[in-house]
Amino acid sequence: MSFMDSTAINFQSAAFLTSAPSIKQCPEDTGCEVAFAGRSNAGKSSAINTLTRNGRLARTSKTPGRTQLINYFQLANGAHLVDLPGYGYAKVPKAMKAEWDRHLAEYLQLRKSLAGLILLMDIRHPLQDFDLQMLNWAAQAGLPVHILLTKSDKLKRGPAESTKLKVEKHLRDMDPGRTLLSVQTFSSLKKQGLEQLEVQLSHWLNTDFEAPADQG
Repeated sequence: MSFMDSTAINFQSAAFLTSAPSIKQCPEDTGCEVAFAGRSNAGKSSAINTLTRNGRLARTSKTPGRTQLINYFQLANGAHLVDLPGYGYAKVPKAMKAEWDRHLAEYLQLRKSLAGLILLMDIRHPLQDFDLQMLNWAAQAGLPVHILLTKSDKLKRGPAESTKLKVEKHLRDMDPGRTLLSVQTFSSLKKQGLEQLEVQLSHWLNTDFEAPADQG
């Protein structure tokens, strides 16, 4: 089955649905959704906009950490992409950070319709404390995580591959069977890694989807 068959998801169909200040205000916990999370300067909004081919869908801000809401985008097949609040930005008050952390933990561990988590890390600064916390929360919930090492265009190919291997080693230690954790490099600017991301999301959001043979 080719990637372009009808079972592949049309991510360009994504449209804003609603914003919620906490898990209690999220849409009804039914269907299927995938969440995007990462430090406030990891390029999360840019990745969502690149995926959906809509530069205005997820708001990008010159002040990282400004978005404090859980934003929902609906796809044509009824599934959802969820943009979680950015975390770990130094200028955000500690009390607000604590509140965000609580909401993120609740969402990852309690949301029944959550099929997987896309965790974004700047390839130049991977596996920060907050990234590891997110991985631990996901592990406690048995939630699969696919890591995007963003801004890969900022590094030459050798250093980028070396960083990816370092992260893969950490993931093997956390998940020896490699059943829940995976990683790839990604560049919103160059659109590198976009098809691999689409394949991963289609697996989670559409059970009828099959990856091309060369994608494994």
